[in-house]
Amino acid sequence: MTTTGPQRSSAEFIALIALTFSLIAMSIDSMLPALGDIANDLGARDPNDRQLVLTAFFGGLTLGQFIYGPISDSTGRKPAMYAGIICFIAGGLICALTHDFTTLILGRVLQGFGAAGPRIVAMAMVRDLYAGRAMARIMSFVMAVFILVPILAPSIGQLMLLFASWRGIFYGLVIVGIIDFLWLATRQEETLKPADRVPLSLGHILRATREALSNRVTLGYTLATGFVFGAFISYLGTSQQIFQEQYGTGKLFALFFGILAAGIGLASIVNAKLVMRFGMRNLSKWALWSACLLSVGFLGVAYLLDGHPPLWAFVSFMTVLFFFNGLLFGNYNALAMEPMGHIAGVAAAVTGSLSSLVAVSAGTPIGRLYDGTVIPLIAGFACMGLAALLATEWAERGRRALAITPS
Repeated sequence: MTTTGPQRSSAEFIALIALTFSLIAMSIDSMLPALGDIANDLGARDPNDRQLVLTAFFGGLTLGQFIYGPISDSTGRKPAMYAGIICFIAGGLICALTHDFTTLILGRVLQGFGAAGPRIVAMAMVRDLYAGRAMARIMSFVMAVFILVPILAPSIGQLMLLFASWRGIFYGLVIVGIIDFLWLATRQEETLKPADRVPLSLGHILRATREALSNRVTLGYTLATGFVFGAFISYLGTSQQIFQEQYGTGKLFALFFGILAAGIGLASIVNAKLVMRFGMRNLSKWALWSACLLSVGFLGVAYLLDGHPPLWAFVSFMTVLFFFNGLLFGNYNALAMEPMGHIAGVAAAVTGSLSSLVAVSAGTPIGRLYDGTVIPLIAGFACMGLAALLATEWAERGRRALAITPS
C-alpha cells in the first residue's frame, strides 16, 4: 500500500470508514422527526410528499455512485472522496437556507450526490486492503459502529427540534462533513498504489462495467442488496407516519426507531464473530430464509388485525426482522465485490449505483402506498425478501456451474 502519511491502526481505519458511511445514515435518520415540520413550513402539498425529503437524497446517491468509482480508479481514492464531501456540504447549506420545498428537494439531491463519493470510494478502499471473509469481517465491524447512528440520530434530531428549527439539523450535517474531510485529509493514507491506477477513459469504464454486470455472482448479489435495501427505504419513508401518527408515540418515536436499529447493530456484531467460521454464504442464506418466512407469517397476522397489530407486536416483529436483514448487508457487499478486486473502483460504483437504483425504484412506490396501516410495509418486506432469494439462488447456481465446468 502506498502511503501519504504514517500508517494508521485498523481500529482508526474502521472508525473513519464508519463515520464516512454514516454521512448517509445521518442525512436520513436525523431528518425523520422533522419531516412533518419541513413539509408544513415549506408548503408541501400532499402528506406523503414529506417522503421526498428522503427519496430525493437516495436519487442523488444513486446517480453519484456511478461517477466517483471510476474517478477514484484514476486519481486515487482520496481526491474523489474530497469532491464528494464538498458536494455534500454544499447541498446541506442549500437545504438549511432555503424557504422553498422544491429548492430543498434539489439541495437534497445534491447532498445525496455528494454522499455517494465517500460511500462508494470508502467501499473501494476497504476492498483495496481486504478480500473475502476478511473484508466481510471488517465491514461487519464498520456496520457495528455505523449502526449507532440510526440508533442515536433520530434522538439527536428530536433534541435539535427542542432548541432550534429543522434547519439546525442541516447545519449539523455540514459540520460532520467538515470533520470527515479533515480526518480523511490528515489521518488516512492513500490505499490505491499509483501503479494500480488506470487512465480515466470511457473505454475502461465500459469494459469494467460490462465485466461487473456479466459476472453472475456480482450481479446477483447486487440485485439482492437492492431488493433488501428497497424494503428499508419504504420503512424509512413511512416510519415517522407509522410511529407518530398511526401509533401515536409522539416524541417516543426516536426510542422505537432506535430499538429497531439496534437489531441491525446486534446482527453486525454477531456476523463479525461468526462469518470467519461459517462463511458469508451460509450465514446470509439462513438469514434471508428466516426473514422471508417471518415477513410472510406476520403479513397474515396484520391482515387479520386490519393492518393495526399492537405496537409491541409490530416492534418485536420489526426488531427480529432487522436482525436477520442485518446479517445480509455486509456479506452481500463482500460477495458482490469478491470477484472484482482488479477493478474495485468501477465495480463498487456499478454495484452501489445499481443496488441503489433497484432500492429506490422498489422502495419509493411501496412507501407511497402507505394508507394508515402497516400492511403495505410488511408486504413490501415479504416481496423484496422473496425477490432477493431468487436473485441469490440464481447467482449461486451460476457460481456452482462454473466451479464444475472442466478447464
